[in-house]
Amino acid sequence: MITVEEFITRVEGEFEDMETGNLKPESVIREHLTWDSINALIFIAHVNVEYDVVISADDLINSEKLHYLYNLVSSKANAA
Repeated sequence: MITVEEFITRVEGEFEDMETGNLKPESVIREHLTWDSINALIFIAHVNVEYDVVISADDLINSEKLHYLYNLVSSKANAA
C-alpha cells in the first residue's frame, strides 16, 4: 500500500475542483470538496480502480478525516 501522502496526492488529482497541496491527513474532506453523490461515487470508483478495494457510502460518511479513509482503504487492501 502507498503512503498517506501518496494517497492524498492521488485524491487531489482525481477531483478537478480540488486545489493540490491543501489536503493533509487530518483534513476533513468535506471542507475541501463539494461532497455530493457524484463526488462520492467518483471517490468510491477511484478507490476500487487504484487499490482494488470496495468501500461503501457508509464508509465515506463514517470517515470524517482523510487519514480515516486512508486507514480504511489500507486495511482492506492489506486484507485482500
